[in-house]
Amino acid sequence: MNEETTVFEGADDIAALLACGALRGSVAGFAQPRGPDLMRRIKPLDDWCALRATYGMWQHARALDGAPGPGACVREEGAAFSTARRGVNFASNDYLSLAAHPAVREAATGALLDAGPHSAGAAGLLGNSRLSLALEAALGALLLLEHVTLFPTGWSAAFGAITALVHGRDYVVIDAQAGVALRQGAAAATRNVVPHRHLDTGHVREILAAIRARDLDNGILVVTEGLFGLDADVPDLPLMQHLCREYGATFLVDVAHDLGATGPGGTGSLGEQAMLGKADIVTGAFSKTFAANGGFVAGNSRALKRQLQLFAGPYQSSSALSPVQAACVLEALRIARSPEGDALRAELLRNALSLRAHLAETGMRCLGAPAPVVPLWIGNEQVARLAGRSLAREGVFVDLAEAGGLASGVLPGAARLRLQVMAEHRPAQLRQGARAIGAAVAGAGAALGVEPAYPPSTPQRRRR
Repeated sequence: MNEETTVFEGADDIAALLACGALRGSVAGFAQPRGPDLMRRIKPLDDWCALRATYGMWQHARALDGAPGPGACVREEGAAFSTARRGVNFASNDYLSLAAHPAVREAATGALLDAGPHSAGAAGLLGNSRLSLALEAALGALLLLEHVTLFPTGWSAAFGAITALVHGRDYVVIDAQAGVALRQGAAAATRNVVPHRHLDTGHVREILAAIRARDLDNGILVVTEGLFGLDADVPDLPLMQHLCREYGATFLVDVAHDLGATGPGGTGSLGEQAMLGKADIVTGAFSKTFAANGGFVAGNSRALKRQLQLFAGPYQSSSALSPVQAACVLEALRIARSPEGDALRAELLRNALSLRAHLAETGMRCLGAPAPVVPLWIGNEQVARLAGRSLAREGVFVDLAEAGGLASGVLPGAARLRLQVMAEHRPAQLRQGARAIGAAVAGAGAALGVEPAYPPSTPQRRRR
């Protein structure tokens, strides 16, 4: 990567991109196609994606050659680059850099030799192992919650928890920026889904009061996250819990992004806000910090565990976490709770602060607070796509969050570049990456004649 230059091919190239349509359109425009033939009506989406791939603007089919480290080799679909290109990786989930940790790899090897690569059954049908039971106990000790249920992915844990508990007459009150698994679980469980404005506890109170004024017979599940992956901000968990108690609602917190990576001893936002052992339901994923796939649902109610075992579809109908995955997470959790984990979190925070400072020097606007996720507000989708292409060619790999993508939750005109920091990113990588990003965004805006836009303000987290 050359930190001094970011190449744009000139006015003719930009005109060609605009003319061919690679910069136009939105995923949202293809979300609900019409027509009697289910397969024919999705063909325009494939044509549009193939066009973007041809011009190096389709970032949803990239592949790693090797490990997901701070420096990585990446292949991309289409004509962008036919061979793997090495560069700075801000697009992988490995917050504490544990995927390459020798002890985690040794644990994986030992489990493979001892128990094999496959759980060979759903958790309720002899798919559990000695390692998965040990992992449940270790997570319970960390969260101060007695009953933990493992799922094969973080998505299935969040989706399964909601769909197992909520029926069609119940209500789900959910943050507008909640992750896709939570939103899909709510939509699958009930038509009574009420989004609330992001981080706005006053709005939560209004919604709960209105529901209880007309319905005292059905349940309410309030859903939030410990750290929001889209904007890197944090809700007021004690106040949310207080509102749930006041209106007879159940409180669910998803800690996919913060558990292990932030908070005292890796306890995330729950630990930072003295909420360990207090939330009704905690869901999470192992893929961000704990070097493996998988997820969990935790609570102090044994009845919750029974409900999940019998009525959570992903638990019943998917093979359980493999012994290798369970061993990786168990060892990663041990490291995260140790003095070494404290040192890794300190390094991660220093890197997040450093990257945000370098980006600010280039004029970039970072959202949220210092965290493993560093979201950059772009606004214009065309600018974000063009900057993303330039960065890939320069060997800086970032995630593009644009309107309409199922996982993004991004509204039109609110595109972001999302960076994910690791504990082992080096100062030079952070500095050079930030300079390249700033140059790419400025160059894309100038080439398209788009002035910089600034994000709307969001409510600040209020404490009781």
